[in-house]
Amino acid sequence: MEYSKLISVSGLSGLFELVTSKSDGAIATSLENNNTQFISSRAHQFSHLESIEVFTTHENVFLAEVFLAMGETKEALPNEKDPKAITAYFKKVYPKMDFSRVYASDMKKMVKWFAQLQKHNVTPTIPSEDESEE
Repeated sequence: MEYSKLISVSGLSGLFELVTSKSDGAIATSLENNNTQFISSRAHQFSHLESIEVFTTHENVFLAEVFLAMGETKEALPNEKDPKAITAYFKKVYPKMDFSRVYASDMKKMVKWFAQLQKHNVTPTIPSEDESEE
């Protein structure tokens, strides 16, 4: 499984591996329960994980950079149901994050997604400059 094939789908929980795209949607496999399903683009929006950026106090960074920082820390992942613990975790792990623009719900998703990446042994990769310009 490659980091570049992972997507987030609005309205659906967790991450998905993109199997193939179609003109009216996509076929994707859930990382949570391994179900493969058709997801309509009329009802949902898709975001590739490698294209998601996070607000910081300076320039935005790719989500993969935050994931890499989470992987390098010795801090245990916080309980995803405790917003204060999640915020405290990110203040230790990634203090450059702009906490006035990154909501607790966003940080909760990051914790949940990172746990799924670890479970499936997926290493986040930061897109190169050439890929981001395209």
